[in-house]
Amino acid sequence: METRIDEIADGIYRLSTFMPQVAPPKGFTFNQFLVKGEAPLLFHLGHRKMFPSISAAVAKIMPLKSLRWLSFSHVEADECGALGEWLAAAPDATVAHSAVGCRIWVGDATDRPPRALADDEVIDLGGKRVRHLDTPHLPHGWDAGLLYEETTGTLFCSDILGHLGDGPALTKADIVEPAIDSEDRSRAMSVTAQTPPMLRRLAALRPKTLGLMHGSSFNGDTSAALEALAGHFDRQLRAAA
Repeated sequence: METRIDEIADGIYRLSTFMPQVAPPKGFTFNQFLVKGEAPLLFHLGHRKMFPSISAAVAKIMPLKSLRWLSFSHVEADECGALGEWLAAAPDATVAHSAVGCRIWVGDATDRPPRALADDEVIDLGGKRVRHLDTPHLPHGWDAGLLYEETTGTLFCSDILGHLGDGPALTKADIVEPAIDSEDRSRAMSVTAQTPPMLRRLAALRPKTLGLMHGSSFNGDTSAALEALAGHFDRQLRAAA
C-alpha cells in the first residue's frame, strides 16, 4: 500500500492511496487533503488500517504533531476511521465537524472537545481560510458537510463527483460522466429534493479546484460540473415521481 503526494493548489496536498481490489477492474482511490498554514488541517482521516501509509505521507510534508485541525465530511470508515490514531499522533489537534456531527457522534467518540461548526463558519488557519458548509445527506449522512478553502478556491467535496480508476492527481478532463457511471453502479448518494439546490449552492462558489475523495481532483469548469450533476439528480427525482 502506497500513499502518493501531489500538491493540487498552493499549500494543498492530495494524499492518494489506490486500491485495485476495490471496485475491480478499475479500482478505487481513497484521498485525503492536507491544508498547510500556521495551523495545518487534514480533511478526511482515512481507514484505520490505512493510517500507517497515510501518516507516513503526511510526515514527509510536516511533522504529525504540527497538525492543529482534523476534519471530515461525515461519519464513515474512509472519512474518519483513523480518528483515534490521528488524535494520538497530533496531541494539539482539534476535531472540527458539523454541529450535528459533534452532537450525535464526535462528542462521544473522543475525549478531546470538538469544534462544532455552524454553516458558513470560517476557521482561519493562518495563511489559509476554510469555510464549513452544511450539506445534510450530501453526499450522505445527517451530519454531512464540506470545506471550502477560500484563498485558493479549493472545494473539498467528499464523495460528490467521485469516480473509479487511478487517474492523474489533477485533471481538466470530464469527470461528470465517470461520476454518474460510478453513482449508477453504487447508488451511494442520498438523493433528496434538497440535493440539486445544495449542488447549485456549491456551483455558485465558482471554485477553482474540486478536491475529490475518490478519483482525480478537478480544475476544469467546476461550476459546470456541479450544475451538470444537479441536473442529473433533477431528472432522476422527476422520473421517480
